[in-house]
Amino acid sequence: MSNLPISLQTIGLLIASNVFMTFAWYGHLKNLADRPWWIAAFVSWGIALFEYLLQVPANRIGHQAFNLGQLKVMQEVITLGVFMPFAFFYMGQPLKLDYLWAALCLVGAAYFMFRS
Repeated sequence: MSNLPISLQTIGLLIASNVFMTFAWYGHLKNLADRPWWIAAFVSWGIALFEYLLQVPANRIGHQAFNLGQLKVMQEVITLGVFMPFAFFYMGQPLKLDYLWAALCLVGAAYFMFRS
């Protein structure tokens, strides 16, 4: 991956990290709903390990080109971008117009964090 620009390395790792994070945080609501909470917690921790193994290098690589605020806003934009298809396709939740409004707010946040 070192041949890729820092921005693409960071974004790619953050997207992959967010897929694991989303499953760790919410996947148990579908797959382990009939199990005790502590089993769901241990399974989620196991999934979250892979999230951290991607997220930590993403932030270390990204910090070479982005400041802390930019990394955080990028993370939030990616989180919503991963969460919406997860909620719709995997969890069977309806798409809401509120997702669009939230996305527009994040676009505004990204604008302010990345403007010169």
